[in-house]
Amino acid sequence: MAAGAATERRAWHQAYLFFSTLAGVLGLAMAGLGLWLAVLGGTLYYLLAGLVLLAATVFSWRGEHRISLLLYAAGFAGTVVWSLMEIAGKGWLPAWGIDLAGRIGLLGGLIAAVALSYLMWRIPPGKPLRRFGLFSLLGAAVAVAALVLIYWERVEAAGPARQLAVADGSPGNSQAEAGADWRAYGGTAGGRRYSSLNQISVTNVAGLEEAWTFQTGDLNPNEGRVFYSSQNTPIKAEDFLYICTPTNKVFALDPGSGEVRWSYDPGVPHTSMESLFSAACRAVAYHDDGEPAGRPEAIDHMPAVEGAIGAVPRGGSECHRRIYVSTADGRLIALDAVGGFLCEDFGEGGTVDMTAGMGLRAPGFASNTSGATVAGGLLILGQQVSDNQRRDAPSGVVRAYDARTGELRWAWDALRPDPQALLAPGEIYPRGTPNVWNVISADESLGLAFLATGNAAADQWGGNRLAEEDRVTDAVIAVDLETGAERWVYSTITHDLWDYDLGAQPVLVDVTIEGVARRAILQASKTGNLFLLDALTGEPLRPVESRPTPQGPPPGDWVAPTQPQSVFFPNIGGVPGRDPEQIDARHAFGLTPVDAALCRISFHRHRYEGMFTPPTPEGEGMLLFPGTVGGLNWGGVGYDPDRRLIIANNSRLPNRVVLHPRDEVSDLPVGSGGARPDQAIAPHAGTPFGVTRPIWWSPLKVPCISPPWGYITAISLDTGEIVWTRPLGTGFDTGPLGIPTFLKIPTGTPNLGGPLVTAGGLTFIGAAQDNFLRAFETETGKLVWEARLPAGPQAGPMTYEHEGRQYVAVSATGHARFETTPGDYLKVYALPDAR
Repeated sequence: MAAGAATERRAWHQAYLFFSTLAGVLGLAMAGLGLWLAVLGGTLYYLLAGLVLLAATVFSWRGEHRISLLLYAAGFAGTVVWSLMEIAGKGWLPAWGIDLAGRIGLLGGLIAAVALSYLMWRIPPGKPLRRFGLFSLLGAAVAVAALVLIYWERVEAAGPARQLAVADGSPGNSQAEAGADWRAYGGTAGGRRYSSLNQISVTNVAGLEEAWTFQTGDLNPNEGRVFYSSQNTPIKAEDFLYICTPTNKVFALDPGSGEVRWSYDPGVPHTSMESLFSAACRAVAYHDDGEPAGRPEAIDHMPAVEGAIGAVPRGGSECHRRIYVSTADGRLIALDAVGGFLCEDFGEGGTVDMTAGMGLRAPGFASNTSGATVAGGLLILGQQVSDNQRRDAPSGVVRAYDARTGELRWAWDALRPDPQALLAPGEIYPRGTPNVWNVISADESLGLAFLATGNAAADQWGGNRLAEEDRVTDAVIAVDLETGAERWVYSTITHDLWDYDLGAQPVLVDVTIEGVARRAILQASKTGNLFLLDALTGEPLRPVESRPTPQGPPPGDWVAPTQPQSVFFPNIGGVPGRDPEQIDARHAFGLTPVDAALCRISFHRHRYEGMFTPPTPEGEGMLLFPGTVGGLNWGGVGYDPDRRLIIANNSRLPNRVVLHPRDEVSDLPVGSGGARPDQAIAPHAGTPFGVTRPIWWSPLKVPCISPPWGYITAISLDTGEIVWTRPLGTGFDTGPLGIPTFLKIPTGTPNLGGPLVTAGGLTFIGAAQDNFLRAFETETGKLVWEARLPAGPQAGPMTYEHEGRQYVAVSATGHARFETTPGDYLKVYALPDAR
């Protein structure tokens, strides 16, 4: 018995020395990194804490255990105090507990293991009550931690959001809204992402259940070279629901059952999608000329279209209701909305060649991924142009085609003063001009279309841009619907070197300013600014200040001395607040002290002086925050005209931007034999530098910035105040090294895809990096319903009514660039059918 007790005590002694040694190894790493950090001018904490751990370990091995344990306790207590001071200094962000856990978790666990093994070694086996008490204390601590975790996961995730103000609830809405139908990406050409349907409401949404599921079969066979992300918001018109896929396949479905009415495959080659950041089809477009639609049964006797899926007819000229899809290889295709056949009186046999006049050099270098906007009998389309390939990239031209014939009616471009002038034989549209890759808005009552532009080609260096290009960079531009002539221009960035293009669709809203009713454009930006502009004049209706910006441009370039800052509305580029968030070293994050120290070192080695820090070829480059996805991106914002609330979701994720001198760049650009998937450095040809822009990751592939990494926020249109804000998304389907945590702790995640706002008082949104569709109470931000999805919902949901029943639909196809779960699903939900 005595021999057994002695063996047990030796084992606990060895465990004590083992854990003490691990603590010493951690201390050595912290001291080494802390010395590096101190040399860079950073905090002394890591150096001092590492030395304390090393000293404690030495005393353990020397047998001076009381001194060792006192040092361990002092080191842990000092870490807790330092951590709380830093977290408080940042303003107690909603996910501060995750920050604290990363700072003290590993260290506390090791010290606890040292203390437990020491006490088990020192308490003889013959003292069972003491050992029982020790384990009871340990069990109680674990139970408390588990209860805190459960509270955070269930109560904080579902409870009311942080409410900061109250909306004034002013009534007023003079625009038609989406209702039984949802005929455009944003519901209507006004882009509000709002529906007047209210059958599904706050009081009954808990009963929402899956009505049906459809799978397109469009899964990526070429991963690594093409990045799928359908981003599709379905549209619903009359008795059909229409969706499109990453390869631009179109499906017409029965809105009540998901049964396929017809389908069409344009046969887009994968090589045409290699230049795309993401292979996407945000929406198809719908046009009704007012004439009676053809009979669906008439298609049974028509020959099938080559490459189409199933029995799709050959075509006809009597297409009165049409669906239009734009493809990655530069085609604009018109299909009969009822029968699915090609409308042969449109363009050439149903197709318009959008590569005409573009001088692409390579398939897919420029194409439309957002879909056409239908207004005034026109189809208006911009295009994505593959980023950072070459200064002489394809043009950013925006074109309008006759919806019946496909005839080109006008073409707006920064360097073409007459949008109705025809190209001369062999002429192409001006190269490299600012493009419109997002969804275009229009107001037929005003006779205007609203374009939200990006910057001229070559994102991070603009030394050879023309003044006329800068004039329309990152701008909202109103053009005449009939002629394409400019009516006004409002630029949100002067000489953009940060890729802060306007990805969000302009939103038409009605406001009263000083007693005068005004039609306005609400424009959200990657910088987190919300600009409110008079739709007729472009005049800012709410204050915008010119604020000084950091100087020191890259060689051969220049930086504007000031940039516009919207000051009436909060900034939602980072943590939503009155001013743009500016981070410092305290915001560096890690799941352990080691990766946290490495992120701090990285922060000090990069240039960072706020949102408009100029790119630099020096050192490690600069930190871009908000990062390349924003702020706000293509998902746009939702607007509830009854509650007068703007609903906006944003990411909070920096990038590292590094300029590489030309002699270090060997990668060829698209159009000169290069291919985007093969490039280690984006060539940026025609400038002195190539560029890389990786996410600011820790070694564990966790953002180097402390959470939350994404938010959803409600803002009063009339007062500019935040009504509520909360983190959006959890780590349930992602985590360190991409390993899911399966925890619903609301850390917030980077997110892509906008909200759906309904008259039922609900905001539906997917967007986050976890596979959930959520519904929040629009007035309070309370989570009232969620559905588990089979793939990532990086797309905007929509709603419609069919045979008296309201449905909510969302694409769940994943986003390869976001590394979310891939799939090919359309998920549709409704309340139980009472019939």
